[in-house]
Amino acid sequence: MAVTAAELAAVPLFSSLSEGDLEQLAAWFDIRTASEGVRLTGEGAPGYSFFVLADGEAVVSSNGAQVATLGPGDFFGEMAILGDGRRNATVTTATPARLFFMFGTEFRRLQQAQPEVAQRLEAEMARRRAELVQHQTAR
Repeated sequence: MAVTAAELAAVPLFSSLSEGDLEQLAAWFDIRTASEGVRLTGEGAPGYSFFVLADGEAVVSSNGAQVATLGPGDFFGEMAILGDGRRNATVTTATPARLFFMFGTEFRRLQQAQPEVAQRLEAEMARRRAELVQHQTAR
């Protein structure tokens, strides 16, 4: 089953893109489903995939402490791809979930083809990194 341009248009990160851009981007995503309690990423592990939560909820934890809850339209995985290649947090489904995902090679294509989206991803990565550092130093 493929991701559609309409599904991506509902994601805030991609909502400003044209229909043609959304169709191009949709071809680079695959769909994955997961039941509750599935670990999608592991802190410290190598990271090669970028995820968008289409349906459901997930919990983000770092050093064993919950740092965020994700819902439909939220994304994760960009920090490993844009950073040092390692996951900065563990993400686990809190409910059954449907996810759009792409591998790093497609993510690099996204950066080239959609510089506006890439800029927003980089800004969000910087914000999240600062939040993680703040959370870790507060412990």
